[in-house]
Amino acid sequence: MLNNLFNSVFADETQSTLSVGLFLLCILIALVCGGIYVAAFSFRARGSRSMRLSLALLPAAVCVVIMMVNGNVGIGVAVAGAFSLVRFRSAPGNAKEISVIFMAMCSGLIVGVGYFAYALLFSILMGGLLMGLTAFGEKERNRDRARTLKLTIPEDLDYTDVFDDVFHAYTEKTELTAAKTANMGSLYKLTYRVVLKPTVSEKQFLDDLRVRNGNLEILLARAEENERDL
Repeated sequence: MLNNLFNSVFADETQSTLSVGLFLLCILIALVCGGIYVAAFSFRARGSRSMRLSLALLPAAVCVVIMMVNGNVGIGVAVAGAFSLVRFRSAPGNAKEISVIFMAMCSGLIVGVGYFAYALLFSILMGGLLMGLTAFGEKERNRDRARTLKLTIPEDLDYTDVFDDVFHAYTEKTELTAAKTANMGSLYKLTYRVVLKPTVSEKQFLDDLRVRNGNLEILLARAEENERDL
């Protein structure tokens, strides 16, 4: 049963026979594959509407081309000649867009030769991999903007909420990881782990903090470069 599921639906068909029902089924499977790529491409990303539309329809278009050629050399040459006349005038895409387009074309090709199960399996695997890499890349970007912030403030300054508005303006995430006294209790040394917003100025961030802490010592370093205090 499982072997039959992964066989081509055209295995018992002659080259001149293609029923309307089978044709529509191929188109439907190709559109499902396109929908998988649209969902994966849109995961935590703001893709253009035209790109999503292209990904949804591209597998079906490739599928029809493959079904019409179906081993006929003459038709294959004619299709290649027709495509050579088409000039694609569009802005160059990034690596992610080009990769997804190729994957969508591969799924359409697999559907076109009748391997529905393989096409769906390939689309699900590639879509899941794309979503996983997108999520991992987002974590990497956040890690690049992660900083360790060390502030020195006078003892009469309540550090629980005095910097809240500054952190809200310059950071996406803030966590107080340590607080200790210094200089016979006259100073507090605070350690924060922060994730800066993508377009903020670190200098302006430090300047606003200096206004609040009375121009005492401030250290801003990459999180992985944080050293243990002795």
